[in-house]
Amino acid sequence: MGLIHIELFATLDLVGQAPGGPDEDPAGFPFGGWQVPLLDDVTGAQIAAAYEGTDALLLGRRTYDLFASYWPRQTEGEIAEIFNRVPKYVASRGTPELPWAGSTRLGPDLADAVRAIRDRHEHVKVVGSLDLVQTLLRDRLFDRLDLWVHPVVLGVGKKVFDGGAVPTNVTLLEAPVAGPTGTVFLRYGLADGTPRTGDMSAPGRGLGHDDGR
Repeated sequence: MGLIHIELFATLDLVGQAPGGPDEDPAGFPFGGWQVPLLDDVTGAQIAAAYEGTDALLLGRRTYDLFASYWPRQTEGEIAEIFNRVPKYVASRGTPELPWAGSTRLGPDLADAVRAIRDRHEHVKVVGSLDLVQTLLRDRLFDRLDLWVHPVVLGVGKKVFDGGAVPTNVTLLEAPVAGPTGTVFLRYGLADGTPRTGDMSAPGRGLGHDDGR
């Protein structure tokens, strides 16, 4: 069985909408392209490394349309080579035309379709596609979450976990790394169980009690 990797760019307040440009999602969102001024060589290298070994893309309809209008015209660079070569699976409620070579629309049972993709491929990458991501988070249909948190607060926009979160444990897979602009890369894996709770005033927690010293 392969792995479903979610790749996400987010602000400090976890807005993930339209990071790459004003045309990604122009309706009512004034900050399209917020990520661009914060890109640096460290983050660029992390993104390139994250796509190594990718053998399929899983995309929502809006992200697919954006990618299909751009990547087929790109002939240089490792990411362009990967994106144009691997199969593309598109989650859509309609019956859109899929002009990008290697594209397939998923059936109405998204959960079963995603499980079948995971059985068929080793490293499936979900890029952008916030509506799809929230479905995958809600159904725990992911294995890895790569999150780049950028040092900017927007206050508006669609957030990574809007309507898609359920109580879920994750585990940090490697030490966080910050680039020179302050963007922090976090890599998590899905963990078993659900979040536990505790009491900070309980003995041994160091708050509001006499520890005997």
